[in-house]
Amino acid sequence: MVGDLKAHCMTDWLGRQTVVVAGIDGRARPEALEGFANALVTIADHGGGNFQELTFQGCRANIGLYFISTATFIHATLIHLLRVLTLISLFDLLKIGVGPSSSHTVGPMLAALRFVEHLEQVLAPPGLSAGQVSRLQVELFGSLALTGLGHRTDRAVIAGLSGQHPRTVDPDSIDPLFEQVKQSGEMKWLGTQLVPFDLPKDLLFHRSTFLPQHPNGLRCSAFDSDGNVVLSKEYFSVGGGFVVEADELNANATLVTPVDDVPLPFASAEELLAICEREQFTIAEVIQCNELCYRSEAEIARGLDEIWSVMCACIEAGCRSDGILPGGLGIRRRAPAIYRKLTAEQDVCEREETIGSDPLRRLDWVNLFALAVNEQNAAGGRVVTAPTNGAAGVTPAVCAYYERFFPGASRQGVHKFLKTASAVGMLYKRNASLSAAEMGCQGEVGVACSMAAAGLAAVMGGTPQQIENAAEIGMEHNLGLTCDPVAGLVQVPCIERNTMGAVKAINAARLAVLYGDGKHRVSLDKVIETMRQTGLDMQSKYKETSLGGLAVNVTVC
Repeated sequence: MVGDLKAHCMTDWLGRQTVVVAGIDGRARPEALEGFANALVTIADHGGGNFQELTFQGCRANIGLYFISTATFIHATLIHLLRVLTLISLFDLLKIGVGPSSSHTVGPMLAALRFVEHLEQVLAPPGLSAGQVSRLQVELFGSLALTGLGHRTDRAVIAGLSGQHPRTVDPDSIDPLFEQVKQSGEMKWLGTQLVPFDLPKDLLFHRSTFLPQHPNGLRCSAFDSDGNVVLSKEYFSVGGGFVVEADELNANATLVTPVDDVPLPFASAEELLAICEREQFTIAEVIQCNELCYRSEAEIARGLDEIWSVMCACIEAGCRSDGILPGGLGIRRRAPAIYRKLTAEQDVCEREETIGSDPLRRLDWVNLFALAVNEQNAAGGRVVTAPTNGAAGVTPAVCAYYERFFPGASRQGVHKFLKTASAVGMLYKRNASLSAAEMGCQGEVGVACSMAAAGLAAVMGGTPQQIENAAEIGMEHNLGLTCDPVAGLVQVPCIERNTMGAVKAINAARLAVLYGDGKHRVSLDKVIETMRQTGLDMQSKYKETSLGGLAVNVTVC
């Protein structure tokens, strides 16, 4: 049903100017947003208490009400609108990258790479040459600046400027490249053009300054020999490795799919369940149907196999890599010792043909899987964002639990798990956020728990309603979870927190499938909106700034 987007400007009872955006049914087309953005800015600039209304025609939206007290937050709200109005692929949500952070490592690397690629295009016309660029500068703002050193943002930026992509970069090459730039005071942008790069002057950390659009902001600039700006761009790393450019306000625009371009679009869990009922599809089949618009069945299967292969390789590497994690906290890897103990006990049980006396031993394996992944992530290893790096251990741990302990577990079952989990992740990405800098850890481990619960419920034979219930349980009991990394490192409490998220996901799936019928009081849509509101209400010091919580109460020597 085609409707209108309406914006109202009024003065509330406290005398604050407020913009109200209301949507009427359906979904909005992304191409309509430029005009709507201008309309919002016009309304925000309206001074005084008179009531104004503007209707922007040709939009379809189911976006509820958004209250914005000042024009400063309008663009941030438009980013949220774009999340609502677009559909992403499961391969955008579950993507291969490097640790330790999707928002602070993968995102900045992508942003820096996009900048130098754009710079190369700017210099392409006749009369211009790469030699005109005599200096590059990157400025980090807000959360990126506050926790950037612990999250290896500085190293990620250098790798991106050098032409490296998080999916393909050799994790072991990042530190040597950074040290080379540090020692020489020079770097090759896109790996070919040598320019001076003095880290203290050309990679700046503005820890007390937040750009208005998002807490994770960075500005990349190129200068000629006279100090004139050749190109300057602002980017925002909005969580899960997605990057927003300031002048496009579109998360990873080349990868985001307009909702009308797929046969079974959905913007809410309610819509997704309605599609399943109407088409008699599982949630995984809905995702498969949409993905077939852009990839063949064989390509989808190969992509899922690659994702699962990287997850398994990460678990295996984590189980076999002893030592102290980098960063200065002196955190010893625990996964190898746990792995040795569990495998030794398993060997004894197999020899004695017993199943062991501990009924919770399988949960120990789940803990191991999650620890292994997140210790690898903390060390800067290759991981799959699921949906973020800080929460990268939850989904593989629960999926490995299925593959190892479920009779009849199969490759098809793993694919079903990942497709179903990604459907839930899409809802959080679209209707809230995957960024701890916006939502706290509820937007990372909380979302991962919800996704993994849905995936496990699916391979347990749950109905779409039971799967939705499992996803809701997974988030409901993570609401309010803060992000307060000690020393800005993705280690404490992040690594252990993934084990808690994985175990909680298993419990959520069991409650929903084994002891529920899909009928429940709190819907997934309601809990996603509650998470969003909670994140907005949460103080900034609890949202990936390391200015509160454990980060200030745990002594770092």
